[in-house]
Amino acid sequence: MKQYFSFQWHITDECDQRCKHCYIFSENCNKKLDAMSWQQMQDTFYNCLDFCAFYDRLPYFYITGGDPILHPDFWKLLGLMKQHSVPFTILGNPFHLTDEVCRRLKEYGCEKYQLSIDGLRETHDWFRKPGSFDITLEKIGCINRAGIRSVVMTTVSGTNIDEVPGIIDAVVAAGANVFAFARYCPTSEEKDVGIEPLRYRKLLADCDKKFKEYEAAGCQTYFNKKDHLWTLYGYETGAFKIPEAVEDGMIYGGCNCGNCHLKYLGKIGRFARKRLTRLRSGVYHICIDPCAEGGTHDDPNRHCGR
Repeated sequence: MKQYFSFQWHITDECDQRCKHCYIFSENCNKKLDAMSWQQMQDTFYNCLDFCAFYDRLPYFYITGGDPILHPDFWKLLGLMKQHSVPFTILGNPFHLTDEVCRRLKEYGCEKYQLSIDGLRETHDWFRKPGSFDITLEKIGCINRAGIRSVVMTTVSGTNIDEVPGIIDAVVAAGANVFAFARYCPTSEEKDVGIEPLRYRKLLADCDKKFKEYEAAGCQTYFNKKDHLWTLYGYETGAFKIPEAVEDGMIYGGCNCGNCHLKYLGKIGRFARKRLTRLRSGVYHICIDPCAEGGTHDDPNRHCGR
């Protein structure tokens, strides 16, 4: 069976929230909200299909924003994906989800719907907006009833790290199918939300213990150890061992961008054009070409950044 190649696709900045840690508004709270036109969306979609055909991969999309459901052509895009039998996941907000909406998402081929919880009630609502915590937990059931896998993601920073074990309890109680967390990457204006390495390692140890306790009790939530530092933690604790027959230069863990995943920021005006080249090893490599819209560079090694 062919391997998938996934595209995380940002189609709009429109959103019902103004999260304090959102990269869209992190350094420009008065920025113009961008969204892709229907023509741009079609062009991008077929470019991705061509890309996968060239590299003999199956396409998979993670549709996000903003909140992608607020794009005026959201359902038209899902119809295009259904027409080509392309599976997808939605990364969005809970506010527009109903049983009918989730049923419709399922009919179009939605496999997973990812929500975010970034603290217990007071902290999460401070990050996002009042009432967000309760409605997010409530909509997990709505997603599940439609036969879509519910995913909850937590972005961990110095602000909420002590609440992660409590978040796990709340997510499990709500019946989420998948839970994961990863570290927050501060913007240049934020200096006080970082996490000391040993404090983060303690979080991994605490969560590993909690995950195992839930699994032993028959918990149905799958705990996705998404953060790349889980591999290092497993190596230190003996849970992960490097195979004896490993090839020289083999890398375990780390980012999959360019190997099986790309992020596409659909911006109006100036944007980064991503170019992939196949290396002799068979690993895919990304070159970021920071040209203005419509510009090109003929030298494939320029801006390579290796």
